Amino acid sequence: MIKNPVPWPNGAKCAACLTFDMDADSLVHIARPKDSHRRLAAISMLQYGPDIAVPRIVETYRQLGIKQSFYIPAWCIERYPAAVDCILEGGHEIGHHGYIHEHPNELTRDEEIYWLDRGIEIIETATGQKPRGWRAPLYNMSEHSPALLVERGFAYDASLMGDDVPYLLRTPGGDLVELPAHWGVDDWPQYVQSIELDYMMPIRAPRQGFEIYRQEFDAVRRHGGLWVAVMHPFATGRLARWEVVAGFLEEVLADGDVWFAPMEEIAAHVRKVTQTGEYVPRVVDMPPYAGPVL
Repeated sequence: MIKNPVPWPNGAKCAACLTFDMDADSLVHIARPKDSHRRLAAISMLQYGPDIAVPRIVETYRQLGIKQSFYIPAWCIERYPAAVDCILEGGHEIGHHGYIHEHPNELTRDEEIYWLDRGIEIIETATGQKPRGWRAPLYNMSEHSPALLVERGFAYDASLMGDDVPYLLRTPGGDLVELPAHWGVDDWPQYVQSIELDYMMPIRAPRQGFEIYRQEFDAVRRHGGLWVAVMHPFATGRLARWEVVAGFLEEVLADGDVWFAPMEEIAAHVRKVTQTGEYVPRVVDMPPYAGPVL
């Protein structure tokens, strides 16, 4: 069903990464800027992510011997240094995820540049290196984003949903590896209900909620694709939910036929096999439209 699968390292059937967007309470501050400080229940729900879930997730990764990727708004990096240190001590990647979860497609080009560059500076200060990857908050990449990322030396983007395998975003200044996901492997529809965030979904039982991930994973494994789970510590990092995910990881890793890696390593591999001619990715010109269609 996938006509052009990537040749994954060591003959792996597919590549996989559990990506976590550690948004913490940036979400309520940008959603309710006038009175977010008064919404203590929402703040506590979101702070569960950096305070409780992140150490739990990182410890599971340590026990299983894998490295994965976290995308963190720069404001959260400054606000939650203990969680950031925990992630870095575990050897995991930290990618760019805006400053305070602002949406690039709601900003002017100059505003987007300002927050993008400010986030880069904060990540470099915290981690010792510039970010290699970027995920737009709420996937809301703007028409300017791909070119701005290429200009700043980013290796990949993780915001789009256009394929089952990695592909290239072409800009006038160069190409960017796209590592796609989609809403079917995002935990908000499964586990998030919040009046403050204007998001009211029926909460699934932990195993029921993860079943969609499992079925997507099984198909990707059969056909040689890329499985990128998009999770949030405050949601999937809850005790019963993470217990289900940890059990899944133990089972799959025991089989030994899936390459779990940070997104930056997956992007580097895609670039390598593209340069050697082992893989010919689909190329998509960015932006797809120069202006409104209607």
